[in-house]
Amino acid sequence: MGLIGEGDVLRGARVDDGASGEPASTRWRTTLVWLLRILSVLWLAKGLLAWAVIFGIGGLSQPPFEARLLSFQAIVVYFAVIDLVAAVGLWLTSTWGGVLWLLAAISHLLLGFFFPGLLPMTPWFVGSCIGAILAYFLATWAAENESS
Repeated sequence: MGLIGEGDVLRGARVDDGASGEPASTRWRTTLVWLLRILSVLWLAKGLLAWAVIFGIGGLSQPPFEARLLSFQAIVVYFAVIDLVAAVGLWLTSTWGGVLWLLAAISHLLLGFFFPGLLPMTPWFVGSCIGAILAYFLATWAAENESS
């Protein structure tokens, strides 16, 4: 009768298949998962670096953590905790992981902007954080708006 049955759809090529053979409905979701996993590894390293500052690992000629300003200690402990928790959430590709990561990234940028003596930042770090935030929003938007 001209109607395509279920068997015809399974035997025929799908319209949304790309050159890679992967359905278009999963390309952006796969991209988002890879982005979250990469950000997770980077934020895990950032959190471990904060713990290295607390424990005095690294051989830097800095005063002991206990002898530093209380505001510096609070900032380092905050990032030591939130960065690792955000990294786990990002690796699990959960919503709370993305929210915590955004909170950690934006708070790092704001604290660095308002307190440059306590949390110095390089233009490279600022640019990479802003680029990662924009990439996260773009990949999330594209993954949610792709046809299923």
